[in-house]
Amino acid sequence: MNEQKEVHLARGIVAGIVGGLVASWVMNEFMENLGPQLQKAVEKGDSAAKPQQPQDGDKPDDATMKTADAVVSTLTGGRHLSHEEKEKGGPIVHYAFGALMGAVYGAVAEEMPVATTGFGTAFGAALFTGADLVAVPALNLSQSSGDAPVSSLATPFAAHLVYGAATEAVRRLVRALL
Repeated sequence: MNEQKEVHLARGIVAGIVGGLVASWVMNEFMENLGPQLQKAVEKGDSAAKPQQPQDGDKPDDATMKTADAVVSTLTGGRHLSHEEKEKGGPIVHYAFGALMGAVYGAVAEEMPVATTGFGTAFGAALFTGADLVAVPALNLSQSSGDAPVSSLATPFAAHLVYGAATEAVRRLVRALL
């Protein structure tokens, strides 16, 4: 690989990392502020959807919290995180994964511009499919989505589309500055 091509790829990776980090934050904001309203609207039209029951006390561990615990347990020879530590570790996992996926996207976008199809939404949809529908259940970090009503997937799917579009917007901006 020639030096100019390496610099080109490195710039794409850097732009993708920045895009992935910003998009992870945007995705969190979407899930917190618009997600509940979207889910209510979707469930209103789906008679098979079961309303989510409020949890007493602590919320159950999500996939990022379980991942944080697994990483610490692996690195420390078996020490597990408390619930409070998992609540701190979960966002670290979320942002690290968002940055990593942004880096991959940035690299691929440099080599194959078709990857930016739909202004990043195709990337967001692929990430939702690969991570949420396949990898997370396969790693026993959540229940299989096949057990849940399809309507329960609307909000996470929309959040990944938002992530993809935000990654692309920031990637383009940073790439233009580099």
